[in-house]
Amino acid sequence: MIDKPQADRAGSNGDELVVLTDVRKVYQMGEVQVHALAGVNLTVHKGGFLAIMGPSGSGKSTMLNLLGCLDRPTSGRYVLNGQDVSELDDNALSEIRLREIGFVFQSFNLIPQLTVQENIELPLYYQGWDAASSAARAEELASIVGLSERLHHRPMELSGGQQQRVAVARSLANRPAVLLADEPTGNLDSATGEQIMELVAELNRSGKTIILVTHEPNIAAFARRRVHMRDGLVDRIDGDE
Repeated sequence: MIDKPQADRAGSNGDELVVLTDVRKVYQMGEVQVHALAGVNLTVHKGGFLAIMGPSGSGKSTMLNLLGCLDRPTSGRYVLNGQDVSELDDNALSEIRLREIGFVFQSFNLIPQLTVQENIELPLYYQGWDAASSAARAEELASIVGLSERLHHRPMELSGGQQQRVAVARSLANRPAVLLADEPTGNLDSATGEQIMELVAELNRSGKTIILVTHEPNIAAFARRRVHMRDGLVDRIDGDE
């Protein structure tokens, strides 16, 4: 098992994992104010699978940065797993990222000098896990993503798809509440991208909450709900949790 399956009951009480309330993000560019988010309201329930879509400048990347606690809203409220994180300081946000959020990036972001096992273990090192427990968790996750025989290889010895599987395994190491994926298939060919998305969909079926940003409709189709952004606002939502 990856983690204990989470409920996916959009109408139930107490299962909201992400709640954005009138979230706004304004950047000062010289004398010009850029309203990247203009009052976003959104709820993601535990076990949900959400794709954020939109043209360049729509606010989807800003939204992902806020969801990942890499930035703070200018105004509004962001509650993650029951905690208001809107106004936390940098140290507190760092702790939230380590404990609650797993990241998968388009460019993999693996450390080339480390083996597959060591890359997967990296979040556990920062959480103070002992060596034996970290190794066991890395072996478990390598098996889940189909890389048990590659634990002692380095990233440059792997294909792009295999590197992204390592990145997925690393994102799950600390059992985060939510997995955020930023264009996770952007550097992969279409067939390999489909394989990665099948893996992500299987993680969601096992209970993991997934939020991804993509501009590709065929990738967004894997999600059960699609949020379309335009001009810093949610333009429409397709599907249901």
